[in-house]
Amino acid sequence: MAVDLTDDKRQAHELVDRLTPEQLSAVVSLLKVMALEPVSRSLAQAPVEEEELTPETTAALDRARASLARGEGIPHEDVLREFGLKK
Repeated sequence: MAVDLTDDKRQAHELVDRLTPEQLSAVVSLLKVMALEPVSRSLAQAPVEEEELTPETTAALDRARASLARGEGIPHEDVLREFGLKK
């Protein structure tokens, strides 16, 4: 099924006309990345590859989840403080 670019462009223009200045700025930034930055464009178009989990990784994830369920995790505030990101 072919895409009607003329209709897509018309709809894009109509939607852009409805944006606030802040939204428009965000859209322009996104369009620049999509259209002008080859690495970002390549990454955005790359297929998603899912790695198969090994039995060892699955076991480690199970242990980590169980640890968190027991309340043994490190509080977010402590991690931020450790890295100097929060007073």
